[in-house]
Amino acid sequence: MNNITPWQRIKPYFLAFDPALSLILLGIAIISILIQFSAAYDFSGRMPDHIRNFLLAFIVMWVAANVPPQTLLKVALPVYVAGVLLLVAVALFGDVSKGARRWLNLGATRIQPSELLKIGVPLMLAWYFQQREAVLAYKDYGVAAIILAIPTLLILKQPDLGTATLVFAAGFFVIFFAGLSWRILVAGVVVFLGSLPLIWALMHDYQRQRVMTLLDPTTDPLGKGFHIIQSMIAVGSGGIVGKGFLQGTQTHLEFIPERTTDFIFSVYMEEFGLMGALVLLVLYGLLISRGFAIASSAPTLFARLLAASLTMVFFTYAFVNMGMVVGILPVVGVPLPFMSYGGTALLTLGLASGMLMSIQRHRKLVPT
Repeated sequence: MNNITPWQRIKPYFLAFDPALSLILLGIAIISILIQFSAAYDFSGRMPDHIRNFLLAFIVMWVAANVPPQTLLKVALPVYVAGVLLLVAVALFGDVSKGARRWLNLGATRIQPSELLKIGVPLMLAWYFQQREAVLAYKDYGVAAIILAIPTLLILKQPDLGTATLVFAAGFFVIFFAGLSWRILVAGVVVFLGSLPLIWALMHDYQRQRVMTLLDPTTDPLGKGFHIIQSMIAVGSGGIVGKGFLQGTQTHLEFIPERTTDFIFSVYMEEFGLMGALVLLVLYGLLISRGFAIASSAPTLFARLLAASLTMVFFTYAFVNMGMVVGILPVVGVPLPFMSYGGTALLTLGLASGMLMSIQRHRKLVPT
């Protein structure tokens, strides 16, 4: 007689979360809600939206954590192909907003297909290297480069430098962890440096302006350099311990543009200072460490490559955002992971976290 109760049947699905990763994300989420409350103090409805986005990301994370890596392996190719086709559709029929063609109007709603490729590209490349594991050769890295280049170039065409950077980084890390030779990597860097004049010529005017603003934001203090200057003032004025919660003058006098999204770190450092920044950096460090621990224990090449690349996506988000906030990188519209306001980014990050948890949860169940 089968004495298994209904709770015993569904219990594993509610235990899908990795405890260590969950605690780290909870810590970041608490900080995020606190600082968004301050940053969005004068934005009616922004805080309820942020909490709703977190709840949706939590649901997506839970669903992804219950999807076995074998299923992720099966859907990798269809997800990538669908994402590329949607990017082509955006190029042909997409809506133009603020000079960029990034959205596809489906009637009832609009979607930004480039977000799908942040997950679709590493999925596809991990699948490809899994298929070629026994016969991996130099030409396979060339094929992988083409797989990566197609969506990256389509996103750059929109133009969307921030998303293209994240998609490229996610795919590159898969190729790197798959065993890319250092000689090829160095050669690629040399080629890149040699092609900088051509890249500069192909860049859009606003992209060139961002680079020039990075080098000297004071050349246009009330225009293109305003974001960087006000951000650095906020960061510097926070000092060691910050001005205190809700006490940021740059924030509440509305000198910091996009203070709930791209420049949320400026708000955080003004109110909590260097000590607060160190707390957040430790949490991100723990997040990345846990991701690599999951990758190292994964039983298949697909799972290892996917987990490692998703972990490095978290690093890339944080590094690029913090870099542009303190003025060492150009402003490219990359959110701070789990901190910036924005539903799409939170859902993408929640999906990536859930996939990491799935790999950890099913590590003994995946056939080697």
